[in-house]
Amino acid sequence: MLLRHINYFLAVAEYRSFTRAATSLYVSQPALSQQIKQLEEQLGCQLFDRSGRSVRLTDAGEMYARYARNALQDLQEGKRAINDVKNLSSGELRIAITPTFTTYLIGPLIKVFHERYPKVTLSVKEMSQEQMEQRLLDDEFDVGIAFENVHSADIESQTLLVETLALVVRKDHPLAQESVVNLQILNQQSMVLLSNEFATREQIERYCRQHQVQPKVLMEANSLSAVIEIVRNTQLATLLPSNITGERDELVAITLTPSLLQRTAVLLQRKGAYQTAAAKAFITLAHQHCQPDNSVESDSE
Repeated sequence: MLLRHINYFLAVAEYRSFTRAATSLYVSQPALSQQIKQLEEQLGCQLFDRSGRSVRLTDAGEMYARYARNALQDLQEGKRAINDVKNLSSGELRIAITPTFTTYLIGPLIKVFHERYPKVTLSVKEMSQEQMEQRLLDDEFDVGIAFENVHSADIESQTLLVETLALVVRKDHPLAQESVVNLQILNQQSMVLLSNEFATREQIERYCRQHQVQPKVLMEANSLSAVIEIVRNTQLATLLPSNITGERDELVAITLTPSLLQRTAVLLQRKGAYQTAAAKAFITLAHQHCQPDNSVESDSE
C-alpha cells in the first residue's frame, strides 16, 4: 500500500466526490477511482457508498479514515524530524506566550535566539493560558510560556523563573523615591489594573484578599501596553512585574513588603511530543536567560 492511496482516500472522504477530489489532487477521475478500488481490494472491504448523489464513507471507511488521519500526522512528524537539521541551519519554532511576558522576556530571548539561529523560522503568538494548553495538545505550538497552575494532565511544565510583582509608578509619583513600601499603602493608592480576563488580575485580587488590602481601582485595560501608557501619563499606580521597568526610565518599580507578590513562570509542552532541535535550543536559552545572573549573551556582544 502506497502513501498515495491514503492521500487519495482521504481526499474523497473530505470532498464526498470523486470529481472534486480528483480536481484537488490534479489527477484524472478514472485514475483516482482506480487507486481507491485498489485500496479497497487490498483491505478486503468497501470504503465508500457510491449509491447516492454524493459519495459517503461506509462504517469500515469511517474507521479506516480515523486511523489514516493519525498515520498522516505521524508521518508529518517524521518528515519534520528528518528535515530538522542538527546545526539548525533550517527549521521552525512555534511559541505561545501569555501577554505579561511579551513586555520584558520574549523580546530579549528571541533576539539572542535569532542571532544564534537566523535561519530558523519563528512564530510567536499571545493568548490565554487555557487556550495555550489546548493548542499545545493539538500540536499547534512547540512550547508555551505561562504560569505554574497547569490545568491539563497531558501538559508538562518546567520552572523558568519566579516573577515578583511590584508597585509601578511614574518617576514623579509621590512614592517614586521609595525602594520599598509596606503593602498596606495599597489601601491609599488609586490604580489601573489589567482587566479580569488576565491571570495577573486574578493573582493580584487573591493577594489583596489574603492581606486585607483594598486599592482603589479607577481604571482597567485589556492590554499590558495600555496599562503602561496610562501609568506613564497619569499619577495612577499599577501592579506589574518589576522587570517591566528595566528599559523604561520613566517608570519606577517599588518592592512591596513584608509579603512579596510572586508567581512562577513555566515552560509548557505536550507530554510525549516530538521535540525539535529548535525547541530544544530555545528551551536551553530560556533557562540560561532566566538564571539570576542572566548569563545569556548574544554572539555579537
